[in-house]
Amino acid sequence: MKGKKKHDEEHIDENWLLPYSDMLTLLLALFIVMFAMSKVDSEKFKQLSQQFNVIFQGGSGALQGTGGSPMQLSNSTAEMNSIVEQDKMVGLKATLEEEIKKDGYQDKVNVNLDAEGLSINIQEAVIFNSGEAEILSNFNPVLLQISNMLKNLDNDIRISGHTDNVPIHNSKYRSNWDLSYMRASNVMNVMVDQGHLSPEKFQIQALGEYKPKYDNSTEAGRAKNRSVDILLVRKYTLTSKTSNKAN
Repeated sequence: MKGKKKHDEEHIDENWLLPYSDMLTLLLALFIVMFAMSKVDSEKFKQLSQQFNVIFQGGSGALQGTGGSPMQLSNSTAEMNSIVEQDKMVGLKATLEEEIKKDGYQDKVNVNLDAEGLSINIQEAVIFNSGEAEILSNFNPVLLQISNMLKNLDNDIRISGHTDNVPIHNSKYRSNWDLSYMRASNVMNVMVDQGHLSPEKFQIQALGEYKPKYDNSTEAGRAKNRSVDILLVRKYTLTSKTSNKAN
């Protein structure tokens, strides 16, 4: 009697999953590097290399152990985003300073880069008459030039009005708070209405005399405190690895 053939149940071989996941992780890393290194220098490359060493340490598959874990990949991506953002802000700071110097305002307009972001401090003397909030016509082109430089960035923009501690009370403004608010608002309106920046990016602050940067007991200090700040707010936290590209 002819015996029947016995067929074993077939199982799908899943050994391909680990090398496949490694390949996907490497492809993701490649695209991140290509994006982050649009303007590459040796220091940035070193920082990026250190981050990828963290991701791929141990040579494990992306689904095994701690090597290449989602948390590590997320932290490393944030670090690279911070590096790219810092690089852009450093370049923008240099361009702004160059243009401000060409316009002859280098003594009254200061650009600073810190943990909050890129700030442009404009003293009252070049943008407003004393005790007024209307922007002087000869400074309007400078504001539009600044707006144009910020147009392709998606960072939020915070505008803060500051005054000295000399009380003001007239038919237009009841207090330094009112004056500082209107100054910040008018700067924002120029940047939105004429500079064509998105209003969704903006916040304004009226700080009056209460957040002085300089000594209000001297005339020189009070003059510097009467100002408006335009702050390009960081999206990514400044870390010790990226802060060396500041100022």
